[in-house]
Amino acid sequence: MKLMILGATGPTGRHVVESALRSGDQVTAMVRNPAALGDLAERLTVVTGDATSRRDVAAALAGQDTVIAALGRGNSVAADDLFTRSSAAVIAAAEEAGVSRLVWLSSFGVGHTLAWSSPTQKLIYRTLLRSIYANKEIADGHIRSSGLEWTVVYPTRLTHGPAKGTYRTGDRLPMKGNPTISRADVAAFMHQAAHSGEWIRRTAVISD
Repeated sequence: MKLMILGATGPTGRHVVESALRSGDQVTAMVRNPAALGDLAERLTVVTGDATSRRDVAAALAGQDTVIAALGRGNSVAADDLFTRSSAAVIAAAEEAGVSRLVWLSSFGVGHTLAWSSPTQKLIYRTLLRSIYANKEIADGHIRSSGLEWTVVYPTRLTHGPAKGTYRTGDRLPMKGNPTISRADVAAFMHQAAHSGEWIRRTAVISD
């Protein structure tokens, strides 16, 4: 598969890149700073660009089969409209480039998934993560209403632990306390979803 990855230099995106390379995919990563890819840069095609720019994303998407977006705000709790601007750019660019498949990383507790959250999760989502989650909710809505063959992934609290391969996925999962999932497992699921039709036009909740 010819796969374009957004957010490739982030902690989850880097795992997506590694999963794709291990599987033999032809990987293109669009990044602001190619140097941040380190040793991975020699093993893939690197395009310098901005994920919120339709023109940049469309250029990187030319000739691709699928786009995986693992964008994030790092340690910031301010959205800065990243997700709304990037979702608009990706939707328009994908339509322009003729790429229909999109796997998009969101967060559990965003939008309709808030109603399924535990009391502990709700407290965190409604306070500390309020700005980011509000922006993600709008972005996710744009993606779900687009004509793309989308999958929106809703992981619980992300960790830097190793992949376990025993995570749970479903349209809805029971929640207690503040469950976690490793970024490596989320990346593996996103890569798998990109190669399968099982999760097309579905929202996937994922947790340990």
